[in-house]
Amino acid sequence: MSEQVVLPALGESVTEGTVTRWLKKVGDTVAVDEPLVEVSTDKVDTEIPSPVAGVIEQILVQEDETVQVGAVLVVIGSGSGAAAPAAAPVAEAPAPVSAHVAAPIAEPVAAPVAAPVAAPVAPPTAAPVAPPVAAPAPSAVDAGYVTPLVRKLASEIGIDLSKIAGTGVGGRIRKEDVLASNSAPASAPVAYVAPVTSVPAAPFVPGAASPLRGTTEPMSRLRKVLAERAVASMVSTAQLTTVVEVDVTKIANLRARVQPQFVAATGGKLNFMPFFALAAAEALRVHPKLNATIDGENIVYHGTENISFAVDTEKGLLTPVIRDASTLNIAQIAQQIADLAARTRNNQLKPDELGGGTFTLTNTGSRGALFDTPVVFLPQVAILGTGVVSKRPVVVTDANGMDSISIRSMVYLALSYDHRLVDGADASRFLVDVKSRLEEANFDSVLGI
Repeated sequence: MSEQVVLPALGESVTEGTVTRWLKKVGDTVAVDEPLVEVSTDKVDTEIPSPVAGVIEQILVQEDETVQVGAVLVVIGSGSGAAAPAAAPVAEAPAPVSAHVAAPIAEPVAAPVAAPVAAPVAPPTAAPVAPPVAAPAPSAVDAGYVTPLVRKLASEIGIDLSKIAGTGVGGRIRKEDVLASNSAPASAPVAYVAPVTSVPAAPFVPGAASPLRGTTEPMSRLRKVLAERAVASMVSTAQLTTVVEVDVTKIANLRARVQPQFVAATGGKLNFMPFFALAAAEALRVHPKLNATIDGENIVYHGTENISFAVDTEKGLLTPVIRDASTLNIAQIAQQIADLAARTRNNQLKPDELGGGTFTLTNTGSRGALFDTPVVFLPQVAILGTGVVSKRPVVVTDANGMDSISIRSMVYLALSYDHRLVDGADASRFLVDVKSRLEEANFDSVLGI
């Protein structure tokens, strides 16, 4: 007996899908819940699992073909041979190779630490000078005496004093004589040159060339959708970006202090992203303009803070949603980020998990960028980009107003927003609240461990 597998409903607003790659071919055996085919929609790329076990008898939809929800994709039989003749096998196409894109937000990179600087090498100490004695009257005997300074100079530049005729009193060799014999100007000082002890660096080896060089490939359905939405956002909105610098040294210290306990309680490491997400969600409660939507001539202020966060995949950028983020603790946010990001990259995300976001967070510093000017995702009106967390010298003012230079962990936060609704003052007030929350680092009560 044969079983027909249809294209299932992949979300409330999804009505069709495009077959991008068959994972099985006619004649292959398939188990229950084993992936059969990859399907792309305007919201997500996902794998369709087999509802039954058996043998692939017919493949009815070819790769790059678009069909409606409910259409029959494949016929699976028991393998007895009683079923209708199988259609010609569909060649299994390799997964398209995507160009390199930015790293996912869910994998924040720890702040780079400046390499330790080797202590300067002190120059050799000059030989001790004998106590001064009364100089005898000038005579020929003085010609054989060389001061320690002149002897040291001659040694450093490799001059044989026995081959130099002195021009000093009684034929004494002076510093100028040593320099002149070395064909150097008499007034030019000679700096001490430390001996070379470093090991030469290995020759530079350039990275391997991408297999995409010199090729042409069609845009995927997801890439087309992303391109259309990016252009629509830039054309239909008035976008502006404001940047602040934040000292997250206290958070760095907090992470180091609670990391073992956090890993034991949650199974995952604690990075900076949960702190950024919670601080942003809390600030959105106070600044609803940043958590709103423009609907014609109306402004819709959302009643929950649903944080979309950008995840880089081989097929493009996707933004799963952490719902009611302002009500969660650090551990809950960290676990949701890890789970949603992993399922997004493995094509296991449900389309509805990509909808409903009211504000977006993107980790643009995960590969070392200081900051960028992220594009607002419609219909949202704001997106917050977090740059790389790095240690650098900063002027710090203490409680007494005294300034000093200290090594601090610093990060840039860049807020892009729709200027039709959000003014620069609104953006600055929001960023100042986020900055204050992060710099105070009073998160012990909401760690969730």
